[in-house]
Amino acid sequence: MSSDTWQTGKAAIEAILFDKDGTLLDFDAAWGPVYRQAASIAARGVSSDTERFLLASGLDPATGKPAAGSLLAAGNTEEIAQAWIADGARYALEELTADLDRLFIDRMHDVDPLPGIREAVEALLARGLRLGVASSDSEAAIRAFLAGTGLAPKFAFVTGYDTGHGPKPEPGMVHGFAEAIGLPPSGIAVIGDNMHDIDMARAAGAGLTVGVLTGTSLRKDLEPHADVVLESAADLPALLFDPE
Repeated sequence: MSSDTWQTGKAAIEAILFDKDGTLLDFDAAWGPVYRQAASIAARGVSSDTERFLLASGLDPATGKPAAGSLLAAGNTEEIAQAWIADGARYALEELTADLDRLFIDRMHDVDPLPGIREAVEALLARGLRLGVASSDSEAAIRAFLAGTGLAPKFAFVTGYDTGHGPKPEPGMVHGFAEAIGLPPSGIAVIGDNMHDIDMARAAGAGLTVGVLTGTSLRKDLEPHADVVLESAADLPALLFDPE
């Protein structure tokens, strides 16, 4: 069976809103070393404070990775800065947020997409779907990633935590995408690796919520809440066009 659109109880899916980290790119490879550098900036180089900030914001000491749903896994730059300041970082919020955003933007210039993402994007576009990216990273960091990978022309909409649509898991990013492309939220599928993405989609009335296992969450974290869970966003064309 094949179809040009995935039929839901509400509407046909005509657009896809992607999360970035853990969905379009490898979360651990991109962010592991950078979060340690960011915490060191907040700690002004004091190693004990660096470790404390990382652990308090969700770094698992056993794996060295952010725990699912933690601040490091799902929070935006301002939220991370706020938490570290509350934990003793000697910075003004605006200053630390700006310093961290500069670091995060710089990292995004040379990160590759996950395997199969380029092909999936082309397959979705070939079927006429509109594509967007919604991330808890800054808009500038998203655009740096898309420009560096050559994917920028493929996406009709980009929004970060600082674009003006509000942060995840609020519904504003989905509503902004819907307005930008002239579709109701019920015509949009949202795909991401953590519960902020799923909760955002639900709050906005998205037509389909898709979890992926390439980021910080396990199947058991997502399956009770998402409409479907895929191994990777690269599997999305097969789900939409050949569901059986």
